[in-house]
Amino acid sequence: MARDHLHVVMLPGSTFGHLIPFFQLSVALAKAGIHVSFVSTPRNIQRLPKLPPNLATLINMVEFPLPSLGNDLLPEGAEATIDVPVEKADYIKAAYDRLQYPISQFIAEQLPDWIIIDFSGHWAVEIAQNYNIGLVYFSVFSAATAIFFGHPPDYYFVGEHQKKAWPSPESMTKPPKWVSFPSSVAYRGYEAIGLHAGVYAENASGISDAARFTAVLRACKALAIRSCREFEGEYLSLHEKLMGKPVIPVGLLPRERHGVIGNDSSWKMIFEWLDKQEPKSVLFVGFGSECQLSKEHVYEIAYGLQLSQVPFFWTLRKPFWAIDDADSLPLGFIDTTSGKGMVCMSWVPQMEILAHPSIGGSLFHSGWGSAIEMLQFGHCLVVLPLIYDQPLNARLLVDKGVAVEVERGEDGSFSRDGIAKAVKLAMVLEEGDKLRTRAREAAAIFGDENLHQMCYIGHFVEYLKHGMEEVAC
Repeated sequence: MARDHLHVVMLPGSTFGHLIPFFQLSVALAKAGIHVSFVSTPRNIQRLPKLPPNLATLINMVEFPLPSLGNDLLPEGAEATIDVPVEKADYIKAAYDRLQYPISQFIAEQLPDWIIIDFSGHWAVEIAQNYNIGLVYFSVFSAATAIFFGHPPDYYFVGEHQKKAWPSPESMTKPPKWVSFPSSVAYRGYEAIGLHAGVYAENASGISDAARFTAVLRACKALAIRSCREFEGEYLSLHEKLMGKPVIPVGLLPRERHGVIGNDSSWKMIFEWLDKQEPKSVLFVGFGSECQLSKEHVYEIAYGLQLSQVPFFWTLRKPFWAIDDADSLPLGFIDTTSGKGMVCMSWVPQMEILAHPSIGGSLFHSGWGSAIEMLQFGHCLVVLPLIYDQPLNARLLVDKGVAVEVERGEDGSFSRDGIAKAVKLAMVLEEGDKLRTRAREAAAIFGDENLHQMCYIGHFVEYLKHGMEEVAC
């Protein structure tokens, strides 16, 4: 039965790599006239972008305090994985799980038409079933990543005895047998060891990520995925064939550019420096806030940039091991690279920097959200994957001809020479011409806001209203 006035409850996890795309999807749905309740914790909501004023009546930001675990397991004010060291991230999940009861009460009061959930909110399956509410799993991962881990009906487990679908780290080092076309999307040995343990281990939350994913994938009525046919058509088609339920690409949800730079004097300095550089000559360097780089990693990246002789803009968050900002980089690095590069250790208007005409490439961790932001502007990509799904994204981007991956040793180590080699290939060498051309062509897909909003979000809205898939974009 068609429903014209829809109310959707969004339940993202507590990682900003998930919170941001859930927020972007909320905005996109509100633009299409859908009422959205976005549920998270107070501090996480405060750190999200501001709501567009014209959508304020359609999006309700619902705050629930994160329950305490006691015993000082989490520092005061910690509500997202960005707030804690890697080894404490599972305590964030454990605290988030304790939101099940207040969120269940909220759902009982609101009785929305749909609940759209992250994989971490596996307990929302029971809530949706109790109140007969439609459940959609929104995958913030690339379609290539989703298909790597997503063979129905068992997903991460096989058979009635629930054996691991990937029995060992080695089993994750080649593309799955159900991928029937040429693909390099798989983990390397050094990546698979930690990933396999991380996925299947019953962590501090008492339930493995594999069990969370499997519960959500089995119970959802549809899978919404942050992707588009123009870039990942073969992976989406395979997913639809295997899933046995609707697989709906919602587009890439490109972030809007505001084009207005504040009065911050340091920002003015940044843009004055960028204005002096040649078009497409500068490499943007950024590894986000979730990846915690070791001292060796930061130093090798720094020396590699110096060796490459390519102009760079590096946004660097003070590492956990550094005493202060000055301690974060090799001694003398700032002076040695003065004029050739700029390092900023405070928050910067990243989208406006990425949009600057002098930026031609990006060196980053190959997170899916970051890749979308960078390809939106046609940047040639230098990928250095570190955690989670990043290695799979890196292989996908290389397969698609828009990225070069930094060479690594069998133990996962990389060198300044490897950084310099990849950067020069992407930015200046003649052998990289095809790479740069492909990246510029990708901008026509990744930056097409009309395609992603009107076509992909439009079709998703039709599914939410009518409960059936429309003709694909």
